[in-house]
Amino acid sequence: MPDARPRLLYVTDLAYQARGRRYCDEDILLTSRLRAHFDLALCHPLDAVALMDGYDAVVVRNSGPVLGYQQAYDAFRARALERGTPVYNPLTGKADMAGKRYLLDLTDAGYPVVPTVGRAADLDRLPAVDRYVCKPRLGADSLGLRIVPAGRVAAFAGDDMLIQPYVDFVHEISFYFVDDDFQYALYAPDPRRRWELKPYAATAADLEFARRFVDWNDLGHGIQRVDACRAPDGALLLVELEDLNPYLSLDALPEGDRDAFVGAVTASLSRFVQGAVSPA
Repeated sequence: MPDARPRLLYVTDLAYQARGRRYCDEDILLTSRLRAHFDLALCHPLDAVALMDGYDAVVVRNSGPVLGYQQAYDAFRARALERGTPVYNPLTGKADMAGKRYLLDLTDAGYPVVPTVGRAADLDRLPAVDRYVCKPRLGADSLGLRIVPAGRVAAFAGDDMLIQPYVDFVHEISFYFVDDDFQYALYAPDPRRRWELKPYAATAADLEFARRFVDWNDLGHGIQRVDACRAPDGALLLVELEDLNPYLSLDALPEGDRDAFVGAVTASLSRFVQGAVSPA
């Protein structure tokens, strides 16, 4: 008798509206391919707690910013940890999955990140600039982000905010990893159009930069996106390490690269679920 196929609960908000992106198209594509290997059902993040116990693993994908359903997400995390439910990406992520506190930690540790402080009183630790970026510690998708003149930073700073110098970067680059393996890179040639992306040929130095943050996060399994900006001097600085539900911009990839990525995710999920359901 053939072995039963793994059962996956795929958490996504197909109706989420994002600027310049159609999240639903990406998840429709991924689930249509994953169905060849898994028994799979989709659900909204608000329904995950009620449904998750009937599956071998839960896959969190384009579920939208957690701020929109914080209580439901906290309940989902608590239930998964209590029951030992395998969640992909694993809930051990130290980056955006846990808020943006990590930008403070990485700044203090000397990593190449956009310099970040958590209080207006610490502005002297940042480069002196005319404008600063104030962003919520639990923000996502630019929600609550403000660009403010230097003289008004104190009015926007607070315990729930982070402060960064406004960087006039050349362009933004995103590096995409499955488990610890680099898959592809995309960049936005025009800084004013963040989501008009094109394939980017990453150099060895670029990949060394991106891999430092993947190694730091030590996630083991899952999909991560390392977002960076290219400073005028050519150096890369981390903007964000997305380890919860990174949008993948698969529509910007050539078909062969898109197929290769789906194959990598399928293999990663198979290993993850097999490790979760096999006896120790």
